[in-house]
This record gives sequence, C-alpha cells and structure tokens, in this order.
Amino acid sequence: MRDRDAVNAAVAALPAPWRDIDVLVNNAGLSRGLDPLHQGDHVDWEEMIDTNVKGLLWVSRAVLPGMASRDRGHVVNIGSIAGHEVYPNGNVYCATKAAVSALGHGMRIDLKGTRVRVSNVDPGMVESEFSLVRFHGDQERAAKVYRNFPPLQPADVADAVLYCVTRPAHVNISEFVLWPTDQKTATINFPRGIEDAGRVMDPIL
Repeated sequence: MRDRDAVNAAVAALPAPWRDIDVLVNNAGLSRGLDPLHQGDHVDWEEMIDTNVKGLLWVSRAVLPGMASRDRGHVVNIGSIAGHEVYPNGNVYCATKAAVSALGHGMRIDLKGTRVRVSNVDPGMVESEFSLVRFHGDQERAAKVYRNFPPLQPADVADAVLYCVTRPAHVNISEFVLWPTDQKTATINFPRGIEDAGRVMDPIL
C-alpha cells in the first residue's frame, strides 16, 4: 500500500471482469508506538503516514477515475475516533486519522456532479491485531488493551460498512462513528467488573 507504483500496477492488472470496481474500502492502516512527540521514533511516524495517508491516496487515485467515468461507485474510508479527538501520546497516529477524515470529506466534495458516494467509518476500540502492531509484537502488553470491557469486533465494523454501501442511491452516509457501549471517549470507559470502575484508562486507540 505504501508503494504507489505497485498499487498502480495491481489495479491495472485486474482481470477484465473485476476492473469496474463498485466499492472501494480503504482499510489498510496501523499505529506504531505510544510515545510523547518529543520522544517519538521517526521510523514509526513514516510507517504510519505512508500507510494511513499515502496508502489511501495511492489506491483512491488509482480507482476513483474509473468510478467517476462510470458515474457510480462507493468509497469507504476506515478511520478512527482518533481522527476526532487527540489523546496523550497518540500525536502522529491521531494526525493520520484526522487526515483520513479530511480526505474523505474532500473526496465527497470533489466528486460533485457524479453519483460516486464517499463514507468515513470511524470506530472506537476494536479487538484486532491493532495493539500487537502498535506495540511491535509485545503480546503481553497488547493483550491488556482489551481486558476491561467488551470491545467492538471486526464484524461490527464490517456491518457498518455494509450499511453505508447498501443505502438507496440517493443516500450518502458521510460519517459513521461507532463505539463499544462501555467506551465513552478515547480515554474514558467503564471497566465492567473491575473494582476501580471509575478510573481513566491509558489511551489505546
């Protein structure tokens, strides 16, 4: 996803029956590290920016011209609540997800005059390999992230995407934000069954 030439080649090499893409889900994304900006690792920053922002741009640029010329299609960008609120040590990751939000809204504006729709789906905490990637393979630390309350599951996010793309043609869901019931902000949640139920967790998204 970070290699523009590779993305262009992959799209160009699609078999003829697959070239008229109706739905593009920009789902590639990751976080690296959880450090104050002044202690951050530039390699982590570059990987997040190249994947979360440039990867979305390269694929969208390769696919959108076809959608625009056919006057149909739907782009769904998977963002995060991190694009809505910045939390301690989230700095660059939050910035990339704010960029995803802005790019989605920009696409929707720029596609004026076409019937191509654009949606941003922004979940809260989702139980996935996200934390394992963020913490560079530290399984013990990653396992603690989801221990306090039921997080969203990947199927919940997929269901939100399906909802967006199955609305009537005259309806565009611009922004779909979904949370686990027990998560209230990036850093405030209700750790159900934990004695110190009112405490504020370390941010993990």
